[in-house]
Amino acid sequence: MRYLVSLVFLVSVLLFFGVNISPKQLAYAGLVPVLIPLFLLLNFALLIILLLLKRKLFVLPIAAILIGWRFIGVTVQWNNTSSEDGLSIMSYNAHVFNYEKYKARDPKVTPNIYNWIREQDTDIIGLQEFYQDFTTPARNAIKLIGRDGEYHYATQSVEERKGKRFFGLAIFSKFPIINEGKLFDNRKTNGAMFVDLKVHEDTIRVYNVHLESMSIPAEQLDNIDGIKENYQKTWRRLNRGIVNRASQVDFLAEHVKNSPYPAILMGDFNDVPYSYTYFTIRSILENAFETAGRGFGFSFNRVLFFLRIDNIFYDEALTPLRFNTLREVDYSDHYPIKAVFDLSPLIGPTDK
Repeated sequence: MRYLVSLVFLVSVLLFFGVNISPKQLAYAGLVPVLIPLFLLLNFALLIILLLLKRKLFVLPIAAILIGWRFIGVTVQWNNTSSEDGLSIMSYNAHVFNYEKYKARDPKVTPNIYNWIREQDTDIIGLQEFYQDFTTPARNAIKLIGRDGEYHYATQSVEERKGKRFFGLAIFSKFPIINEGKLFDNRKTNGAMFVDLKVHEDTIRVYNVHLESMSIPAEQLDNIDGIKENYQKTWRRLNRGIVNRASQVDFLAEHVKNSPYPAILMGDFNDVPYSYTYFTIRSILENAFETAGRGFGFSFNRVLFFLRIDNIFYDEALTPLRFNTLREVDYSDHYPIKAVFDLSPLIGPTDK
């Protein structure tokens, strides 16, 4: 028993600190921390057993749990949420609005996903896997989501398509955009952009990101058998995605640190909370799920439903009132996530 408890403690500590190791520096380092939830549960089980046996070794699982306590907070939350109104932010990987599916049915019919986004009346919307088609009114996302000019908007194309169509990222805002920029893109699927918004008396910077994907074909994510049959390829693809994300998130974090304004960073991070990606951003910004969410916040709408890979991070100058994962919205392979922030710090004396 002594050797088992000591081994579990040692492995747990190594895992807990593993999120600080860049996958660029140590191959496959980014794959190991996904075992953190398992070892947290194992330490809780050992603690109960050792207490029942009245063994002094119980101090080791207690120590492990205390060291790894921050990972409990990124896994599940019980925050009290507010019903107050405020600055509403939504991030949504829209999965190209299921473009091909709806186009095959009837190119003249407007998909319900556009109507749903319009009905949310959200102040700031960040969309990943955004697809714009200027040639078809029923697929003109900028016009439909932007409510015919009610929203200001900025887009980043990461892949030009035939004619007047493009794929990429978009930010829609009820507040004026006074500046915008692109951080990076891989000219395929992923990228990062920002806009500076004039919100009453203040300016905030809003980032919308879609980091390197897990590089696993969608059909494999729809069934466990597909993952098992291709496990070697899946393993390599996962590691390649993790390494690429590490480079992206290092650049992103440096850009956020140099922002002249309070920042909100949202998007599809394609990585779990037990990762170098998550904690690199978490070291400079707060996470809305952790401070204002409830439950587990799972955001992936496929067979691996237990993944929380979409996030809204924010500057400590802002105060979140609530955070929700909208799991009833089933248009995409991701669920939308939404946060509401206290608007009063951004309202000057003349607005009160």
